[in-house]
Amino acid sequence: MSILKATGNDLDSLAELLDLYRVFYQQKSNINGAKKFIKDRLSNEESVIFIAFDENNPIGFVQLYPSFSSVSLKRTWILNDLYVMESVRGKGFGEKLIKKAISFAADTRAKGILLETNVENITAQKLYEKIGFTKEKNYFYFFSI
Repeated sequence: MSILKATGNDLDSLAELLDLYRVFYQQKSNINGAKKFIKDRLSNEESVIFIAFDENNPIGFVQLYPSFSSVSLKRTWILNDLYVMESVRGKGFGEKLIKKAISFAADTRAKGILLETNVENITAQKLYEKIGFTKEKNYFYFFSI
């Protein structure tokens, strides 16, 4: 397995993976929309994406968005997307992708990585806690359109 920072050359593979990720979250398949979304993020340098390959086959990705902490005067990263193809789950690829994201955050001298997951996604929660993420207990998060 290898994990590489994605480039425009990975657009088709990433679009397929993003489409599968979105379908996992009960969205309609939209490969063209996924491709445009990824292309825009990469072209505008609005995210950093790492893609995992198993014997040259793309099998997963993690996408990070930059943010900043005014209090700590540091960059933070938002781990917004993590996906591993169903056929290879349970083989450690998700853990390796997250560890790559953590290493990247350290290399960029970030304060840390923030992520969120569905309350019902117990499998992901166990993985995040295993790697060292902790649930926030001191903050409430609010959302508005």
